[in-house]
Amino acid sequence: MTLLLQISDTHFGTERPPVVAALSRLIDALSPDLVVLSGDITQRARKSQFAAARAFVDTLGATPALVLPGNHDIPLFDPFARLFRPYANHQRAFGADLEPSFESPELLVLGVNTTRPYRHKDGEVSMQQIRRVAARLETARDAQLRVVVTHQPVAVTRAQDEKNLLHGRERAVQRWARAGVDLILGGHIHLPYVLPLHDTFAGLPRRVWAVQAGTALSSRTRGTIDNSVNVIRHGPGAGGARQTTVERWDYSETSAETSGAFDMIVRHELALDGAAPPVAVTLGG
Repeated sequence: MTLLLQISDTHFGTERPPVVAALSRLIDALSPDLVVLSGDITQRARKSQFAAARAFVDTLGATPALVLPGNHDIPLFDPFARLFRPYANHQRAFGADLEPSFESPELLVLGVNTTRPYRHKDGEVSMQQIRRVAARLETARDAQLRVVVTHQPVAVTRAQDEKNLLHGRERAVQRWARAGVDLILGGHIHLPYVLPLHDTFAGLPRRVWAVQAGTALSSRTRGTIDNSVNVIRHGPGAGGARQTTVERWDYSETSAETSGAFDMIVRHELALDGAAPPVAVTLGG
């Protein structure tokens, strides 16, 4: 069984130290095979904030991390930097590759940089990016869970979030579905949910799921949902079929641990390739 931990919208510069400590304990307990940071790593793209984010990633030790920029990771108040070197601080902290990937016998994870310096908050995916990702998906092995990571969402659950939808999503979802994608991970709106894209986009040839994460560490939470991360488990099931679950873990100050901890709140059992829809199980009332 392979375990992927999705952390999004950490917004270093607004992080809550007790939550950072609790997430570190969760990572130690889970020992994930991959940690995905799906954008908005920092609050204002400052060197000090990226340094804090880099220090956190360094605590992962040998665990690989796939780190994507979000719109907050481009300078907002420095027009020169935004225009001529928008990713300088991000690349200084996490390397030159803005669209990293990861592959193992059970995972294929492809990052897509959906930020654009000429856009304030909105994200965009180009035809070149769509084709590149599709070509890589088409080489995936049967046993692999095929995951694409964007920052902005490809589908939302609330009308007020439609303005945050990724530009170019219709073409991307259709093409990536034909190429064999299973999950599209995102963040941006600080709202965790799992959606069946095959019920949202007409004519998809396979089951594809949108998996959205909340804010992992920031004080900028939304509504009644506290800090939140996703745990994705994947491996062979009965008869050799691929089996995938998505668990939402929320931070709680009233956890059994005196200093607070992340607890599992909901588990989605995802059906891949035309099986039944998932069942959401709520734990703890």
